[in-house]
Amino acid sequence: MSAVRDTIAAIATPPGRGGIGVVRISGSSCIAIAHALLPQLPRPRQATLANFKSIEGNVIDRGIALYFPAPHSYTGEDVLELQAHGGPVLLDMLLKCALNAGARQARAGEFTERAFLNDQLDLSQAEAVADLIDAASERAVRAARRSLDGEFSNRVHAITESLIQLRIHIEAGLDFADDSPGSLTSTQLTAAIEALTAQVNTAREAALCGRRLRDGFKVVIAGAPNVGKSSLLNRLCGTQSAIVTDVPGTTRDLISESIILDGLVIELTDTAGLRTSQDAVEKIGIQRALEHSRKADLVLLVFDDDQGPGLQGQALLNSLPAGCACLMIQNKIDRKSTHSSPWPQSIAISAKSGEGFSELLVAIKSCAGDTASEGEFSARQRHVLALDNAFDNLVSAKSLSNHESELIAEELRRAQLALETITGRFSSDDLLGRIFSTFCIGK
Repeated sequence: MSAVRDTIAAIATPPGRGGIGVVRISGSSCIAIAHALLPQLPRPRQATLANFKSIEGNVIDRGIALYFPAPHSYTGEDVLELQAHGGPVLLDMLLKCALNAGARQARAGEFTERAFLNDQLDLSQAEAVADLIDAASERAVRAARRSLDGEFSNRVHAITESLIQLRIHIEAGLDFADDSPGSLTSTQLTAAIEALTAQVNTAREAALCGRRLRDGFKVVIAGAPNVGKSSLLNRLCGTQSAIVTDVPGTTRDLISESIILDGLVIELTDTAGLRTSQDAVEKIGIQRALEHSRKADLVLLVFDDDQGPGLQGQALLNSLPAGCACLMIQNKIDRKSTHSSPWPQSIAISAKSGEGFSELLVAIKSCAGDTASEGEFSARQRHVLALDNAFDNLVSAKSLSNHESELIAEELRRAQLALETITGRFSSDDLLGRIFSTFCIGK
């Protein structure tokens, strides 16, 4: 258990009026505060009907009190929860009484931070608490629940333990310069590193899908003016979110909407048409279109004739980073007698009639990967980056000669540190501060 001694309190339910509101208190002064606010300390883990009173002895409300002795509580400390009527003024009065009795106002996420510091949760599980609260779909809820139950952590722990065992073999042999690293032959060492690399890569792909499930799959609609980008956005959303006219350059800024596709939140963004323009406002819009496209998970590059996306579209296509997928979309096929095209890899659609949209939705889901799989867990971008770093370290280790055992050991050490930032076994105070500051007050 950590050496945190002060006691914190906060309203743990959302702001506003409700049937029930909860004030949560955690810390070493919890019992003393309970005696100050309640007739007596409730029995552990038993809901107790009680009068809630001020320091002066005035009854504020009547509700349910719950006491969880350490270490069998959410935070690992003594915890008291007061379930009162959910009026904001009433809850503020109850919180002030707790503060007057010796607690202080909790910081955002401080209850979960204490749970992490007291080994009730590891860091990825703690983050899953916030993911569970913020989940935008039922599948995201289930994925966050699996992360909270430790599925992601257990996978990372298993890889880390295998990595540690390999490090032991190698570093044990560093004292014997004439021998091979540890008790492993060159073939065994190579095979062990390859196996670890494959495991990290599999976890990385799963984490990427988990990140998309949590943050949404970012899709940008790009192309020349008047090719039907706004009509495509409206058709996908089922609403008239973007203005559609025959006038080129109608869309000058980013227009974003979200839809849920098989449990995955798809963030759609319509962008300014790509062309050479002297209009200052339109030029800014085009620059934003290019920048947003390069940050997307998927770009729908739209064109409306047999000549393809044009020079501007081709330039965008060539500038996309390796991690960004692109689908070529030939729109306005309702105007043509035949759908033949010198762009056979494109998907032919009509944003006006909806023709070809079934194929388009299948292609979008394919680009998103098996994100909606029931076996996935929630993950964050920092988890993906940590797995990327561990993967790169293992690739570097594999490329080294068997006689460079010290360098191999260093690469494996770095890979281990990268993995341990995921669960918090190795983490900086700044990182912890950034993570828990995103939580709501009272959690």
